[in-house]
Amino acid sequence: MALTSFAEPEQKPKLNAMDRLEAAFADGLAEVNALIIERMQSPVGMIPDLASHLVRAGGKRLRPLITLAAADLAGYKGDAHYKLAATVEFIHSATLLHDDIVDGSPMRRGKPAANTVWGNAPSVLVGDFLFARAFSLMVETGRLRVLDILAGASSIIAEGEVRQLAAIANFDTDEQEYMEIIEAKTAELFASAARVSAVVADLPHAKEVALDRYGRELGLAFQLVDDALDYAGAQSKLGKAVGDDFREGKITMPVAKAMQKSSTEEHDFWIKVFRKPTRTNADLQHAMSLITKHGGVQATLDQARTHIANAKSALQIFQPGKTRTLLSDICDFVVERSF
Repeated sequence: MALTSFAEPEQKPKLNAMDRLEAAFADGLAEVNALIIERMQSPVGMIPDLASHLVRAGGKRLRPLITLAAADLAGYKGDAHYKLAATVEFIHSATLLHDDIVDGSPMRRGKPAANTVWGNAPSVLVGDFLFARAFSLMVETGRLRVLDILAGASSIIAEGEVRQLAAIANFDTDEQEYMEIIEAKTAELFASAARVSAVVADLPHAKEVALDRYGRELGLAFQLVDDALDYAGAQSKLGKAVGDDFREGKITMPVAKAMQKSSTEEHDFWIKVFRKPTRTNADLQHAMSLITKHGGVQATLDQARTHIANAKSALQIFQPGKTRTLLSDICDFVVERSF
């Protein structure tokens, strides 16, 4: 009698923390995406075309997902969090449009940046349009404190970007200054994305502050990891060229860490290379070798993990449960992505 052969059951790929967060709030994210598409419409055809190019470019919607998850953690039962999540994404998208012009970035999430397709002037103006849409959505929630938090965040983000611009090739920029810059330009929106859910849920002040701290620490870690990825990431996963920060003259944390341990000769290289109007691939390769030699990427990631631990600690004020676990797990995902 012949033996029957059975094929091994196909193993489903294990979902990472981002996939699990998206799956848990898929219905809410669908509501947010529909709202985003609805509110970026305009009779001026270039506006929805350019906006959709950016908004639909495949971003993970991490910030609006944090708003949705924070609302669930807070026990919120209304629907204002959909408008808040869309607001957060509009603010984020508007800043990306403006950033790409300032940085001269040719790519965004693996596709041509909007300013390379439509030009700088339309990109600036559509960024302004998205900010206006964001403010309309804030007002519709009927919560003055929400408007105060997100309007304040928009101002702080702009200030952070200006400070970063002023810090390009500035060797007086120390680690404290750089951390203040990334707290403003990146972490502030993460913090606000979480905090506004506490506001609409009428949580006690201590829990509102805890959600702000969670988002802020997560945002700091997110940017530090971005800094590290610029010198050690997988370009196919990044959607942009490795070394963009270096080419733009930004003295980010991996460089700062390497410079602290530099010999006199190495320090001279850093000064000369950042004073040049442009930096070559050979410059980048030498910079990466020095960063590797002095552990700049690893030191940056270690600092990011400290902020991740702080973010997780901030969640302890909330009762254990699925959503708290998802928000905790996304912290680890932020550090592990794209290496």
